[in-house]
Amino acid sequence: MAKVNYHLQLEETIKQMETTGTTPTLLLHSCCAPCSSYILEYLSQYFAITVFYYNPNIAPKAEFQFRSQEQQRLIGELPQKHPITYIEGTYDSERFYALAKGLENEPEGGERCRRCFQLRLEEAALLAQKGDFDFFTTTLSISPHKNASVLNGIGETLSKEYGVSYLYSDFKKKNGYRRSCELSQLYDMYRQDYCGCVFSKAESEARKQLSTPNE
Repeated sequence: MAKVNYHLQLEETIKQMETTGTTPTLLLHSCCAPCSSYILEYLSQYFAITVFYYNPNIAPKAEFQFRSQEQQRLIGELPQKHPITYIEGTYDSERFYALAKGLENEPEGGERCRRCFQLRLEEAALLAQKGDFDFFTTTLSISPHKNASVLNGIGETLSKEYGVSYLYSDFKKKNGYRRSCELSQLYDMYRQDYCGCVFSKAESEARKQLSTPNE
């Protein structure tokens, strides 16, 4: 089966939009400010964006709150052609732990992560439907560790279920991830060293220990 070029699909969607002269609304699910930085810089040229920070997987709660503050700070400081607004989702962490039950030892990128993507994207699709947005999508594909095919597959299914167009994307392409790192430095953003949940944090700490030479 041929690999889909999701970034090319995104560029084609934008080209089609430009011929109409309209500015569609986009609900952008965001996991954190650094991951959203390049995406906001890029997409705010074409969309009126609402950033939806919904991440019940993040632990502890103080981490969730700090990432939310950084996201809002970035929105306030980033130049934007079209307005960017912000919605903070509920920190309902029990929903994440319920879906992760029995998958605690799954490696990052496995079934636990797929269910987490599903949870967050479905909440975004529901909000996009209620708010009558033209599109919804997520920042998650900016990460080199996230599978764009899985994310876009979930988005496509939810698009059909909720009746809102999903903006196909693979934001890491065309140096997107590198640009997000540059913007993180430029805006002096807090850049966490784990995805968000207690399981990813434990995995990150284990990798650090393995890479640290014995004294």
